[in-house]
Amino acid sequence: MIVVKISGHELDSAEFVARFAATVRDLLDAAVIVHGGGKEISALQKRLGITPQYVDGVRVTDAESLALVEMVLCGTVNKRLVRAFVDAGVNAIGVSGVDGGMITARQMPHPTVDMGFTGEIVGVRADVVTRLLEARLLPVIAPICMGAGSSYNVNADHVAGALAGALDADRLVFLSNVPGVLIDQQVAPTLTPADAERLIADGVIFGGMIPKVRTALAALESGVAQAVITNLNGLQSNGGTVFTQA
Repeated sequence: MIVVKISGHELDSAEFVARFAATVRDLLDAAVIVHGGGKEISALQKRLGITPQYVDGVRVTDAESLALVEMVLCGTVNKRLVRAFVDAGVNAIGVSGVDGGMITARQMPHPTVDMGFTGEIVGVRADVVTRLLEARLLPVIAPICMGAGSSYNVNADHVAGALAGALDADRLVFLSNVPGVLIDQQVAPTLTPADAERLIADGVIFGGMIPKVRTALAALESGVAQAVITNLNGLQSNGGTVFTQA
C-alpha cells in the first residue's frame, strides 16, 4: 500500500500528468493519490482580483475564495488527473475528503489570524478508501474536507499523511519538483528523524523543504513505515530521500 501526494507545481502540464499516470500504472499495485493545486488556485484568484494570502506558508481560505478553491481542486485538477489515469488504462475515481465523510476537519487555529475555511484534520474514515481499493479502483483525492456546516481546505501534505497513517500504508511518497533532500548538492538517500532535525537546525534543510520534512516525520509517528520525498524520475527509479525511524 502506497500513498502518493503529488504537488501542484506541474499539474498544469499535460505531458507531466500523462507520465505520472503511466508511472503509477506500471509501478504500483495498490495506491492512493492525493493532489494539491495551489499554483492554479493562486492564478485564478489573481485573475479575479483576489490577492492570495498565506500565514506561515499556509494558504488562508476566506469565504470569498472557498468556492474557487473547491472548483479548482475538486473539479479542474481532480478530473484532469482522473482522465489521465483512465487514458493510461487505470480504473481511477476522483473524490474529495467530503465524499463519504472520508476526512473531517475544523478551522485551523492561529493565535492572531482568522484562518477562515483553512482546516486541520480531526478524523479519517479509512474504510471509505479501502472499499474503493477493494473494488479495484484507484482513489484520486482532492484535499477538500468535511466540516461542521461547511467544507474546509486542508493542506494536501497533511491529508496524505493522515490517510497514510489511517491506512497503515507501507510508504508515503511526497512527489515534488525536487529529487529529494539535498546535502552538498547530492540527494540524501536516507534520513532518520534525528538526522532531519539536525539538518533543519543547521540550516541545510530550509525554506519550503522544512514543512515537507516535518510532514514526512509526522507520518512516521502515525505508523507509516517509510516516507519519501522525490520527483517523478525518483518515483520511476525508486530514488529520493527515504525517512525511517532507524
